[in-house]
Amino acid sequence: QVQLVESGGGLVQVGGSLRLSCAASGRTFSSYTMAWFRQAPGKEREFVVAIKWSDGSTYYADSVKGRFTISRDNAKNTVYLEMNSLKPEDTAVYYCAAHFGFFGSWPVRPMQYGYWGQGTQVTVSS
Repeated sequence: QVQLVESGGGLVQVGGSLRLSCAASGRTFSSYTMAWFRQAPGKEREFVVAIKWSDGSTYYADSVKGRFTISRDNAKNTVYLEMNSLKPEDTAVYYCAAHFGFFGSWPVRPMQYGYWGQGTQVTVSS
């Protein structure tokens, strides 16, 4: 049973930083693509960034490129999202997700991910 547990959300001022963590358990994740999505009130869940667990390659949404950084710690089975230069529009519930395999294109749709964490709230105040 795959479990994903996010932590690290909170309230931060515009321009500030936060680091989210996603602790994964229940499988060997070397064949998985891990991602962060976010969902603001009244909006659809949107892709933020993904990382291939096997080689650490990454893919970012344009809206966060240059501000957010995803990484993983193999020993801890944990994926991180470092968020800098935060803006009010980054306010959302952030979800960690796992997708088995990689088949030629980055999975950016929520329906492509079979496993989800419970989410962690990030609020950026102006």
